[in-house]
Amino acid sequence: MSFDKNTNPLKLHHVIGDMEADYIYTPGIAGDKFFKTLRDEGKFLATHCESCDHTYLPPRMYCERCFLKLDKWIEAESTGVVDTFTLVSEDSNGDKLTEPVLVAFIRIDKTNGGVIHKLGGIDAESAKVGMKVKAVLKDKSKRTGGLTDIAHFTPQ
Repeated sequence: MSFDKNTNPLKLHHVIGDMEADYIYTPGIAGDKFFKTLRDEGKFLATHCESCDHTYLPPRMYCERCFLKLDKWIEAESTGVVDTFTLVSEDSNGDKLTEPVLVAFIRIDKTNGGVIHKLGGIDAESAKVGMKVKAVLKDKSKRTGGLTDIAHFTPQ
């Protein structure tokens, strides 16, 4: 057996096939608190960095600018402005949806962040960048502690 470095690309070994990669994304401490408060109280929480005067939504445990620990939690607005939007016609597997879904990035008022979510009560022709919207939450009995606890955002 030789331990010399292979420099000939024709001698590289390869395997043809599929490799499954399972992963779990956890929300972390800040995300967990955000989702539980959304589920239980119907409120948006954010964290605020006093040093940078930056308000994070989704909340963070540490400031991404100055690296200070963030322990000032504030109730954020459930209103915002549409920064951009698109009409989605396929699901995450690439399968065609029966009905297209209007999705937007909503910059949440009085924060430096926002969420990507569905727009409801509006058609694609009426959607506009800069449009003011508010969150419509699911009934408390149907909330599970995720972003889907927000049914959609609707024009104000």
